[in-house]
This record gives sequence, C-alpha cells and structure tokens, in this order.
Amino acid sequence: MEVSYDERRAMLYRDLERGDIVVGRINNIREYGFFLTLLCTAGGLKRDIEDLELSALCHIREIPSTGSHDDPLSYYQIGDFIRAAVKDIDRYQEKITISLQQASLSPSLEHIKLGVLPREELPIHYGRSVRAAADSSETYRCILKSCHGYHNPSVVEYLLEKVGVSDTHPPSMMRGLQSKLFQAEDFASAIRKKQSSSWALKCVRAGVDHFKHGRYVEAMNEYNKALDIDTNNVEALVARGALYANKGSIMKAITDFELALESCPDHRNAKKYLCQTLVERGKQLEEQEKLVTAEGLYRRALSLDDLNPEAQEALHKITDTIQVSGPQPTHTQWVRESFVCCTPPP
Repeated sequence: MEVSYDERRAMLYRDLERGDIVVGRINNIREYGFFLTLLCTAGGLKRDIEDLELSALCHIREIPSTGSHDDPLSYYQIGDFIRAAVKDIDRYQEKITISLQQASLSPSLEHIKLGVLPREELPIHYGRSVRAAADSSETYRCILKSCHGYHNPSVVEYLLEKVGVSDTHPPSMMRGLQSKLFQAEDFASAIRKKQSSSWALKCVRAGVDHFKHGRYVEAMNEYNKALDIDTNNVEALVARGALYANKGSIMKAITDFELALESCPDHRNAKKYLCQTLVERGKQLEEQEKLVTAEGLYRRALSLDDLNPEAQEALHKITDTIQVSGPQPTHTQWVRESFVCCTPPP
C-alpha cells in the first residue's frame, strides 16, 4: 500500500504553493546562500518528504540581517534545522527557492516565526515518522490510536475532507486497486469480450453438430445466436458462410468470409472457403455471360491461393474465351459489376 516515489515527487511540485512553510536541514553553505535538504512541509501542506531527496536554495538576500552579525550567513551552521517559506517553485526544472523573510509567508501563516528551529519544535507529524522508522513497534496503527483526534466520532469524514477524497467515488492507494496498474486484459470490457467469445464458440460447436447431421435450420440458428453474442466472431462467420454456400446463397457466403478475414486475415479456412466461393460465383457469372466480371473473381481467388487448381483452370479458360469472343463490356461496367458482386453490404 503505497504511492510511488515518482508520483509523490510530482504531486509535491504540483501542490506546493508560494507562501507555504517547509522545514529542512542545512547541507551546504555558500557565499550566496545556503541549501536545505527538505524534511517536511509544515504549513498549508503537511507532508513528510524526507525520502524524496529534495533540496531548496535560500539566497542571502532572503536571510534577514541581525544587529550582532554583519554577515547573515554566519548565524547558520551545517546541520541546523530551518523553518522557511516557499519563495518560488519551478515545476518544470524542479527547483525550489525559499526565504526567511516573514513577508514571504501567505497571510494565513504570517504569525509563524521563520528561522532556526530547535529539534524539539520539529513538526509533530515529522517527529512521528522519525520515531516509527527507528522503532518497529511504532506501527501506523499505534501512532493513529495515540492521536486524540482519532477518537473523534466524525474523524473519517474530517480526514476525507482534509485530503480531498470523495466518500462517494473513493480512489485507492492499494496497488491492486489502482486502475492504471491493471493489465489491459483485466478490465471489464476485455473480460466481457473473452466471455462473449467463449459463449459464441459453444454455439458454433452446437451449430457444426447440427450441420453434420443435416439439421441446417438449427445450425443457422446457432450461428446467428453466436454472432448476436459476439458480432465479429471469426469461427461463427466462417461456419455460417459455409452453410450459406452449401445452400447456394453465394453472395451471403462471400460477405461472411470477407468479414472473417477482416478480423483475422490469416484464417486458413476463411481464405480457403472464400477462394472456393469466388470460383463458384465466377462460374455463375460466366453462365450469365459476364465474362470480365467472372475473370476478376478468378483473379481475386488466386490472390488468396495462387496454387488453387480450380481457379487457375477457370482463369485460363475464360482468358482464352475473352480473347476469342472479341469486345467485352467497358471498364466502367466491369467495375460496377465487380463492386456489386464482390463487396459485402455496409
């Protein structure tokens, strides 16, 4: 149960405002100011941030001069605890500058004194986190129960409001319940699709059994049921297309096979059956003397299976016939007929 390091760091830069109070420890003193390692926020926000490894610069001009020291920096030593106000935040460069000038505080915090902070005056929430880190018996539960506010009957509502959490649409800090950390296949839509596919396949198997025993009406009902459950189920489309072809509904069969190949371009049976059905449709068009359109279907069949002997033979014969028979329909007419015969309805 945790929020990641990067996310907590980003959230601090997002939430910290000018005039907020931070507490840190001096880690370096230079001629132009000193640097703090930030330990916690103590006004406005109240967070323990020591593990985020953040630094802040207090420029010498942001340090009040004292009557007894000409050099403001001489009053400070490495290791001193400092309470300061946030002067500026560069969220893009992730830089924080601070000030010890009282005027830098937000109006609601102007009564708080800035400067060196005795250890015993460190913020309570920071002190508790330090003790918990040093003593394994100081659990979160123990610390929580030792707080007077914990026994307030309205503590839950108060804390939710304090941290801005909705009690009607609560988020979760538990890694397993954070939606962005779920795998794509774990979401409801993916699970529902998987369930639908499984149910549809059961219907397809039942339909295939009916088909084998010559119960074509029952088979069609099962295939339609499968496609009602899973609209683009490839196996259902191929099976229904085969049944359409068996009943002589060539165009409906072509439509189903093409839809199956749209979803799964490498489906072996869809390619095989579409190739056979295109050849069959080409023969029908030959009987109607639509030779150019039939030739287009044979070529299309060979684009699916260039070794199909039936398509090769049909194309060879019709090519010879066209060459012998002379002028054929115009290109525009051929395109129109091909579109009508080969393209599935929208």
